[in-house]
Amino acid sequence: MTTDPVALARSLDLPGIADVHTHFLPEEVMRKVWRIFDDAGRLYGVDWPIAYRLPEAERVGLLREWGVRRFTALVYAHRPGMAHWLNTWAAEFSQANPDCLTTATFFPEPEAVEYVEAALAAGARVFKIHLQVSGFDPRDSSLKPVWGLVEDAAVPVVLHCGSGPIPGRFTGPGPVRELLRSHPRLQLVIAHAGAPEYGDFLALSEQFEGVRIDTTMVFTDFMERLAPFPAELRPRLLAATLRNDVLFGSDFPNISYDYGHALAALVRLDLDEDPEWLRRILWHAAAELFA
Repeated sequence: MTTDPVALARSLDLPGIADVHTHFLPEEVMRKVWRIFDDAGRLYGVDWPIAYRLPEAERVGLLREWGVRRFTALVYAHRPGMAHWLNTWAAEFSQANPDCLTTATFFPEPEAVEYVEAALAAGARVFKIHLQVSGFDPRDSSLKPVWGLVEDAAVPVVLHCGSGPIPGRFTGPGPVRELLRSHPRLQLVIAHAGAPEYGDFLALSEQFEGVRIDTTMVFTDFMERLAPFPAELRPRLLAATLRNDVLFGSDFPNISYDYGHALAALVRLDLDEDPEWLRRILWHAAAELFA
């Protein structure tokens, strides 16, 4: 089951699609990421073939062909000394591709304040943190001034903090809830809707004005086998959508299915008779957040 992205956007009278969860990385890093997915059967217990294992220019071209008008280059560091280099690369990538939101990241290390200040001054529009891969505690005392900078700048952070596909030392809602108690104005986009702790992260979006979720992989056949979204949460999902608290994300290119299937998975939800909820997910929520 798949949906033509261009036709869908046209049918909803949208200028295109905003995808807040796409990955572009330095080529050597992207190849290493793909090798990890090649070993997903052993690591995660499920095969994860990369559907769009293509050169960078072709991947950018596909998004544009599909009518994706805004996307991201979600970079993240898994060790010290990496984040500043990734930020420099991502800034250059967005300069070459203005339809990509300038992306940055950080890691608990002494120089984090300096390079986050530099990234914000250079126009960073979104940060990405992957707690499961990076393996650090978001409550780490060295990050308090960093979170303060991001909070004051009101720049969103796409945060992979759910315990899927496998739990990490600091995944789950607990560390994020404590982080928000210290920094309640943070603009967080919970990646993958916090799978599999969907209800807990929906609750955070209800409690904190700046917390949103993205739909990355959620509702697809692939994710419904791994971590199905509970039907009883759908009314709360609709309410969050109407607050502009739900944004479309795909995880392109690191998906094992057709890009259009991620859209079809949303369409078949049929949350409400009025397609306004779908317009908000696919465009208006991101347009508001990144205005």
